[in-house]
Amino acid sequence: MQSWRLIRNEPMSGALNMAVDEVLLDEVAQARSAPVVRLYRWQPAAVSLGYAQRGEGQVSFEACRRHGIDVVRRLTGGRAVLHQREITYAVIAREDTPPFSSSILDNYRLIADALLAAYRSLEVQCTLEPRRRRTEYVREASNVCFAAPSSYEIVRSGRKLTGSAQKRQGGAFLQHGSLPLEMDLDLLWEVLSPAEQDPDSGEKGRRVLEESVDWINRLRSEPVSDTQVEKALIHSFVDCLPIRLKEDCLREHEWARAGNLASTKYAKSWE
Repeated sequence: MQSWRLIRNEPMSGALNMAVDEVLLDEVAQARSAPVVRLYRWQPAAVSLGYAQRGEGQVSFEACRRHGIDVVRRLTGGRAVLHQREITYAVIAREDTPPFSSSILDNYRLIADALLAAYRSLEVQCTLEPRRRRTEYVREASNVCFAAPSSYEIVRSGRKLTGSAQKRQGGAFLQHGSLPLEMDLDLLWEVLSPAEQDPDSGEKGRRVLEESVDWINRLRSEPVSDTQVEKALIHSFVDCLPIRLKEDCLREHEWARAGNLASTKYAKSWE
């Protein structure tokens, strides 16, 4: 059983978080690093855009500026995500690292099983969405990643709990996703609504989100902390994959590369 690196970062900017993910994916792809489980948070809050999303048609930059929210483009695809009170995970491994393979869906399923176990250990009962589906709320909230469950994502009574996305590179892959502890639906709709959004649609949009997304502490009688969610994730990855995790930190050259990428690529990646 191969030993993996467990990297837990203090809250960082959106640009630095995305730069670290990219650096670690390259390090693993080049066989300079063991596989990685990374757990991280965002400070300040940030909107991450899928790599193919563009401009004010996807997010209200004015609302983000007003609320002090960063905007950054991910190296993975999908819709926009507001990262606020959450734990974000990244799993980074070569495709020939057991139990993973070159199958994108198989890898999604393996990681989803671990996420599901983490939720259940937190006494949040939920299920896997087995395949991508399109419903009315996808059209009504088309920019919001959490509004549309896709293959092997976690739902509770039809409401999405976790959004994930994957990037493949040089025989390796990175999958990252968000486990929200809290969610501000008014803020979510405000910052992820296009600039040309009809003002009268706001109430309907918030109602759509209310019916299509969920978060951990809304589903519990007592709230859990960031630390509790991190511990649940660590135990579930170890038990479900199964792997050995060794606490580690970014190496000096990884920090240097990430800092450079954050300033040269990710700081204005949304423009």
